[in-house]
Amino acid sequence: MFLMCLKIFSARIVDVTLGTVRTVLTVKGKTYLPTFLAFFEVFIWFLVAKEALNTSINSFWVPISYSLGYATGTYLGIYIVNHYSKGLVGIQVITSKNNKRLISALRKSGFGVSIIPLTKEEDNTKKELLLIQINKKSIRRVTKIVRTYSPKAFVIINETKYAQNGLLK
Repeated sequence: MFLMCLKIFSARIVDVTLGTVRTVLTVKGKTYLPTFLAFFEVFIWFLVAKEALNTSINSFWVPISYSLGYATGTYLGIYIVNHYSKGLVGIQVITSKNNKRLISALRKSGFGVSIIPLTKEEDNTKKELLLIQINKKSIRRVTKIVRTYSPKAFVIINETKYAQNGLLK
């Protein structure tokens, strides 16, 4: 029974990890790799589901192994996507007006910064919107710089599907 549960657990980790990565790649507009991953994902799932449902072992550990494998595979898939997926992100930073130290620090670090002046209607407060496009791997560096020079800044980070020209680091 232990070996069967271990087999189910391990196979679910693999197929759900593949499914998570496939889903993210599909959302990013990729076609060939998600198609390839989908085949193996469903193939493994079919074999595992068939074995889990047709076993003569009547133990609560079979569905526990199946469920734990699913949860672990989800976690592992998210980890892989977050740590190994390449791509661009857009960072929007709303900060107080004339935050020259922040802008200077970002530019000295090699990041391109576009500045749009803002005015808060309620009290006529002047602010600035900083637009920064970067490679995903640079998120921590940029957010650390922003926290250092403008700890109360409002920061939004979004995936960028397409960018042309400009300074990307």
